[in-house]
Amino acid sequence: MMRSAGNILIMLVAVLLLLSLSIYTVDQRQNAIVFQLGEVVAVKTKPGLYFKIPLVQNVRLFDTRILTIDSQDPERYITSEKQNVLVDSFVKWRIADVKQYYVAVGGDEQRAATRLSQTVNDGLRAEFGKLTVHDVVSGERDKITDRLRKLVDQDARKIGVEVVDVRIKRVDLPQEVSATVYSRMESERKRVANELRSTGAAEAEKIRADADRQREVILAEAYKQAQQTKGAGDAKASAISAAAFGKNPEFYAFYRSLDAYRKSFSSKSDVLVLEPNSEFFKYMRGTGTGKAGN
Repeated sequence: MMRSAGNILIMLVAVLLLLSLSIYTVDQRQNAIVFQLGEVVAVKTKPGLYFKIPLVQNVRLFDTRILTIDSQDPERYITSEKQNVLVDSFVKWRIADVKQYYVAVGGDEQRAATRLSQTVNDGLRAEFGKLTVHDVVSGERDKITDRLRKLVDQDARKIGVEVVDVRIKRVDLPQEVSATVYSRMESERKRVANELRSTGAAEAEKIRADADRQREVILAEAYKQAQQTKGAGDAKASAISAAAFGKNPEFYAFYRSLDAYRKSFSSKSDVLVLEPNSEFFKYMRGTGTGKAGN
Protein backbone atom coordinates (compact mmCIF):
# COMPACT_ATOMS: atom_id res chain seq x y z
CA MET A 1 0.00 0.00 0.00
CA MET A 2 2.73 2.43 0.95
CA ARG A 3 4.67 1.44 -2.14
CA SER A 4 1.65 2.23 -4.33
CA ALA A 5 1.30 5.66 -2.68
CA GLY A 6 4.96 6.34 -3.26
CA ASN A 7 4.63 5.50 -6.92
CA ILE A 8 1.64 7.84 -7.22
CA LEU A 9 3.59 10.62 -5.55
CA ILE A 10 6.52 10.09 -7.90
CA MET A 11 4.21 10.14 -10.89
CA LEU A 12 2.54 13.33 -9.61
CA VAL A 13 5.89 15.04 -9.19
CA ALA A 14 6.92 13.94 -12.67
CA VAL A 15 3.68 15.30 -14.13
CA LEU A 16 4.15 18.63 -12.34
CA LEU A 17 7.74 18.82 -13.52
CA LEU A 18 6.71 18.00 -17.06
CA LEU A 19 3.94 20.59 -16.88
CA SER A 20 6.32 23.27 -15.59
CA LEU A 21 8.64 22.53 -18.47
CA SER A 22 5.75 22.80 -20.92
CA ILE A 23 4.31 26.16 -19.81
CA TYR A 24 5.77 29.65 -20.28
CA THR A 25 4.31 33.16 -20.10
CA VAL A 26 4.85 36.29 -22.19
CA ASP A 27 3.92 39.65 -20.65
CA GLN A 28 3.07 42.90 -22.44
CA ARG A 29 6.68 44.10 -22.36
CA GLN A 30 8.08 41.06 -24.15
CA ASN A 31 8.14 39.06 -27.36
CA ALA A 32 9.09 35.37 -27.42
CA ILE A 33 10.72 33.08 -29.97
CA VAL A 34 10.17 29.33 -29.73
CA PHE A 35 13.09 27.19 -30.92
CA GLN A 36 12.99 23.52 -31.79
CA LEU A 37 16.38 21.90 -32.08
CA GLY A 38 17.88 25.36 -32.77
CA GLU A 39 15.38 26.39 -35.43
CA VAL A 40 12.73 29.09 -35.04
CA VAL A 41 9.29 27.45 -35.09
CA ALA A 42 7.07 30.15 -33.53
CA VAL A 43 7.04 33.82 -32.56
CA LYS A 44 4.79 35.07 -29.77
CA THR A 45 4.08 38.82 -29.78
CA LYS A 46 0.94 38.89 -27.63
CA PRO A 47 0.99 38.51 -23.83
CA GLY A 48 -0.44 35.32 -22.36
CA LEU A 49 0.17 31.72 -21.27
CA TYR A 50 1.68 29.35 -23.85
CA PHE A 51 2.77 25.73 -24.11
CA LYS A 52 5.86 24.11 -25.59
CA ILE A 53 7.21 20.63 -26.02
CA PRO A 54 9.55 20.02 -23.09
CA LEU A 55 13.15 19.02 -23.76
CA VAL A 56 12.55 19.53 -27.49
CA GLN A 57 11.57 23.17 -27.62
CA ASN A 58 13.02 26.12 -25.76
CA VAL A 59 11.87 29.74 -25.50
CA ARG A 60 13.81 32.97 -25.52
CA LEU A 61 12.20 36.21 -24.33
CA PHE A 62 13.09 39.67 -25.71
CA ASP A 63 12.37 43.03 -24.06
CA THR A 64 10.34 45.27 -26.43
CA ARG A 65 10.45 48.42 -24.28
CA ILE A 66 12.15 51.56 -25.61
CA LEU A 67 15.91 51.49 -25.10
CA THR A 68 18.40 54.34 -25.21
CA ILE A 69 21.80 54.65 -26.83
CA ASP A 70 23.55 57.60 -25.20
CA SER A 71 27.08 58.37 -26.33
CA GLN A 72 29.47 58.90 -23.47
CA ASP A 73 31.81 61.20 -25.38
CA PRO A 74 30.87 63.73 -28.08
CA GLU A 75 31.77 62.85 -31.64
CA ARG A 76 33.79 65.19 -33.86
CA TYR A 77 32.31 66.10 -37.26
CA ILE A 78 33.47 68.39 -40.06
CA THR A 79 31.23 71.08 -41.53
CA SER A 80 31.13 72.30 -45.13
CA GLU A 81 33.67 74.96 -44.12
CA LYS A 82 36.10 72.24 -43.02
CA GLN A 83 35.60 73.27 -39.41
CA ASN A 84 35.31 70.75 -36.55
CA VAL A 85 32.29 70.58 -34.24
CA LEU A 86 31.68 68.33 -31.24
CA VAL A 87 28.22 66.72 -31.21
CA ASP A 88 26.58 64.87 -28.33
CA SER A 89 23.49 62.82 -29.34
CA PHE A 90 21.26 59.95 -28.24
CA VAL A 91 18.93 57.42 -29.92
CA LYS A 92 15.65 55.89 -28.72
CA TRP A 93 14.87 52.46 -30.21
CA ARG A 94 12.96 49.25 -29.65
CA ILE A 95 12.46 45.82 -31.23
CA ALA A 96 9.82 45.91 -33.99
CA ASP A 97 10.28 42.47 -35.61
CA VAL A 98 11.69 40.04 -33.07
CA LYS A 99 12.39 37.27 -35.60
CA GLN A 100 14.29 39.62 -37.93
CA TYR A 101 16.07 41.02 -34.89
CA TYR A 102 17.25 37.53 -33.93
CA VAL A 103 18.28 36.61 -37.46
CA ALA A 104 20.17 39.89 -38.09
CA VAL A 105 22.04 40.37 -34.82
CA GLY A 106 21.43 37.09 -33.00
CA GLY A 107 19.20 38.86 -30.50
CA ASP A 108 22.24 40.65 -29.09
CA GLU A 109 21.30 44.10 -27.79
CA GLN A 110 24.91 45.30 -27.87
CA ARG A 111 25.33 44.34 -31.53
CA ALA A 112 22.11 46.16 -32.41
CA ALA A 113 23.22 49.25 -30.48
CA THR A 114 26.59 49.21 -32.27
CA ARG A 115 24.87 48.96 -35.65
CA LEU A 116 22.54 51.87 -34.84
CA SER A 117 25.39 54.00 -33.49
CA GLN A 118 27.36 53.53 -36.68
CA THR A 119 24.34 54.47 -38.79
CA VAL A 120 23.70 57.57 -36.67
CA ASN A 121 27.34 58.64 -36.88
CA ASP A 122 27.39 58.20 -40.65
CA GLY A 123 24.15 60.17 -40.97
CA LEU A 124 25.37 63.00 -38.74
CA ARG A 125 28.64 63.15 -40.64
CA ALA A 126 26.74 63.50 -43.92
CA GLU A 127 24.33 66.11 -42.52
CA PHE A 128 26.99 68.29 -40.89
CA GLY A 129 29.07 68.08 -44.06
CA LYS A 130 26.31 70.04 -45.82
CA LEU A 131 26.09 72.83 -43.21
CA THR A 132 28.25 75.73 -42.11
CA VAL A 133 29.23 76.37 -38.50
CA HIS A 134 26.77 79.26 -38.42
CA ASP A 135 23.93 76.97 -39.55
CA VAL A 136 24.82 74.41 -36.90
CA VAL A 137 25.04 76.91 -34.06
CA SER A 138 22.04 79.03 -35.08
CA GLY A 139 19.44 76.26 -34.87
CA GLU A 140 19.24 73.70 -37.70
CA ARG A 141 19.01 70.83 -35.22
CA ASP A 142 15.32 70.02 -35.66
CA LYS A 143 15.69 69.64 -39.41
CA ILE A 144 18.84 67.55 -39.00
CA THR A 145 17.28 65.19 -36.44
CA ASP A 146 14.09 64.76 -38.45
CA ARG A 147 16.00 63.75 -41.58
CA LEU A 148 18.38 61.61 -39.55
CA ARG A 149 15.60 59.73 -37.73
CA LYS A 150 14.01 58.74 -41.03
CA LEU A 151 17.37 57.65 -42.46
CA VAL A 152 18.38 55.62 -39.40
CA ASP A 153 14.92 54.06 -39.05
CA GLN A 154 15.04 52.92 -42.66
CA ASP A 155 18.33 51.13 -42.04
CA ALA A 156 17.24 49.82 -38.62
CA ARG A 157 14.24 48.02 -40.13
CA LYS A 158 16.71 45.67 -41.78
CA ILE A 159 17.63 44.29 -38.36
CA GLY A 160 14.06 44.29 -37.01
CA VAL A 161 14.45 47.50 -35.00
CA GLU A 162 12.33 50.67 -34.95
CA VAL A 163 14.05 54.00 -34.25
CA VAL A 164 11.66 56.09 -32.17
CA ASP A 165 13.75 59.27 -31.94
CA VAL A 166 17.18 60.73 -32.61
CA ARG A 167 18.18 63.88 -30.75
CA ILE A 168 21.19 66.16 -30.62
CA LYS A 169 21.80 67.16 -27.02
CA ARG A 170 24.64 69.57 -27.57
CA VAL A 171 26.77 71.07 -30.30
CA ASP A 172 30.06 72.58 -29.20
CA LEU A 173 32.98 74.07 -31.01
CA PRO A 174 36.55 73.04 -30.30
CA GLN A 175 38.44 75.59 -28.28
CA GLU A 176 40.53 76.66 -31.26
CA VAL A 177 37.41 77.38 -33.34
CA SER A 178 35.15 79.00 -30.76
CA ALA A 179 36.95 82.35 -30.62
CA THR A 180 36.94 82.76 -34.41
CA VAL A 181 33.29 81.79 -34.80
CA TYR A 182 32.06 83.99 -31.98
CA SER A 183 34.12 86.91 -33.30
CA ARG A 184 32.55 86.44 -36.73
CA MET A 185 29.07 86.22 -35.22
CA GLU A 186 29.73 89.38 -33.19
CA SER A 187 30.88 91.23 -36.32
CA GLU A 188 27.79 90.08 -38.18
CA ARG A 189 25.49 91.25 -35.38
CA LYS A 190 27.27 94.61 -35.26
CA ARG A 191 26.90 94.99 -39.02
CA VAL A 192 23.17 94.29 -38.82
CA ALA A 193 22.84 96.68 -35.88
CA ASN A 194 24.65 99.45 -37.79
CA GLU A 195 22.42 98.91 -40.82
CA LEU A 196 19.34 99.16 -38.61
CA ARG A 197 20.67 102.33 -36.96
CA SER A 198 21.43 103.90 -40.35
CA THR A 199 17.98 103.02 -41.64
CA GLY A 200 16.41 104.42 -38.46
CA ALA A 201 18.43 107.64 -38.69
CA ALA A 202 17.41 108.12 -42.34
CA GLU A 203 13.76 107.55 -41.49
CA ALA A 204 14.02 109.93 -38.53
CA GLU A 205 15.60 112.61 -40.73
CA LYS A 206 12.87 112.14 -43.31
CA ILE A 207 10.18 112.47 -40.63
CA ARG A 208 11.83 115.60 -39.18
CA ALA A 209 12.13 117.19 -42.63
CA ASP A 210 8.48 116.45 -43.37
CA ALA A 211 7.47 117.85 -39.96
CA ASP A 212 9.53 121.04 -40.55
CA ARG A 213 7.97 121.46 -43.99
CA GLN A 214 4.48 121.06 -42.59
CA ARG A 215 5.34 123.52 -39.80
CA GLU A 216 6.51 126.13 -42.29
CA VAL A 217 3.41 125.63 -44.40
CA ILE A 218 1.15 125.96 -41.36
CA LEU A 219 2.98 129.07 -40.13
CA ALA A 220 2.87 130.65 -43.58
CA GLU A 221 -0.82 129.89 -43.90
CA ALA A 222 -1.46 131.25 -40.41
CA TYR A 223 0.54 134.41 -41.15
CA LYS A 224 -1.35 134.87 -44.39
CA GLN A 225 -4.68 134.53 -42.64
CA ALA A 226 -3.50 136.86 -39.82
CA GLN A 227 -2.42 139.50 -42.32
CA GLN A 228 -5.67 139.17 -44.21
CA THR A 229 -7.61 139.50 -40.96
CA LYS A 230 -5.45 142.43 -39.82
CA GLY A 231 -5.80 144.15 -43.19
CA ALA A 232 -9.55 143.65 -43.13
CA GLY A 233 -9.61 145.02 -39.58
CA ASP A 234 -7.46 148.04 -40.47
CA ALA A 235 -9.57 148.74 -43.51
CA LYS A 236 -12.75 148.54 -41.46
CA ALA A 237 -11.22 150.72 -38.71
CA SER A 238 -10.11 153.28 -41.30
CA ALA A 239 -13.55 153.24 -42.84
CA ILE A 240 -15.18 153.77 -39.45
CA SER A 241 -12.70 156.54 -38.57
CA ALA A 242 -13.21 158.24 -41.95
CA ALA A 243 -16.95 158.04 -41.57
CA ALA A 244 -16.78 159.43 -38.02
CA PHE A 245 -14.39 162.27 -38.81
CA GLY A 246 -16.12 163.02 -42.10
CA LYS A 247 -19.13 164.25 -40.17
CA ASN A 248 -17.00 167.12 -38.68
CA PRO A 249 -13.78 167.78 -40.63
CA GLU A 250 -12.83 170.75 -38.50
CA PHE A 251 -12.93 168.67 -35.33
CA TYR A 252 -10.88 165.97 -37.07
CA ALA A 253 -8.21 168.55 -38.01
CA PHE A 254 -8.21 169.87 -34.44
CA TYR A 255 -7.87 166.33 -33.04
CA ARG A 256 -4.97 165.56 -35.36
CA SER A 257 -3.19 168.77 -34.31
CA LEU A 258 -3.58 167.93 -30.63
CA ASP A 259 -2.13 164.50 -31.28
CA ALA A 260 0.81 166.08 -33.10
CA TYR A 261 1.36 168.49 -30.18
CA ARG A 262 1.38 165.62 -27.70
CA LYS A 263 3.89 163.60 -29.67
CA SER A 264 6.12 166.63 -30.34
CA PHE A 265 6.32 167.80 -26.73
CA SER A 266 6.30 164.40 -24.99
CA SER A 267 9.68 165.14 -23.36
CA LYS A 268 10.80 168.31 -21.57
CA SER A 269 14.08 168.25 -23.45
CA ASP A 270 12.39 168.29 -26.87
CA VAL A 271 13.09 171.43 -28.91
CA LEU A 272 11.13 172.44 -32.03
CA VAL A 273 12.16 175.45 -34.13
CA LEU A 274 9.34 176.82 -36.28
CA GLU A 275 8.14 180.21 -37.52
CA PRO A 276 5.44 181.71 -35.35
CA ASN A 277 3.01 181.93 -38.25
CA SER A 278 3.46 178.23 -39.14
CA GLU A 279 0.37 176.12 -39.69
CA PHE A 280 1.62 173.91 -36.88
CA PHE A 281 0.53 176.59 -34.35
CA LYS A 282 -2.83 177.16 -36.01
CA TYR A 283 -4.86 175.99 -33.03
CA MET A 284 -2.55 177.68 -30.51
CA ARG A 285 -3.35 181.14 -31.74
CA GLY A 286 -6.10 183.20 -30.20
CA THR A 287 -9.35 183.32 -32.21
CA GLY A 288 -11.24 186.15 -30.45
CA THR A 289 -9.08 189.15 -31.55
CA GLY A 290 -7.43 187.66 -34.62
CA LYS A 291 -3.97 188.16 -33.14
CA ALA A 292 -1.42 185.36 -32.80
CA GLY A 293 -0.92 184.07 -29.32
CA ASN A 294 2.45 184.26 -27.58
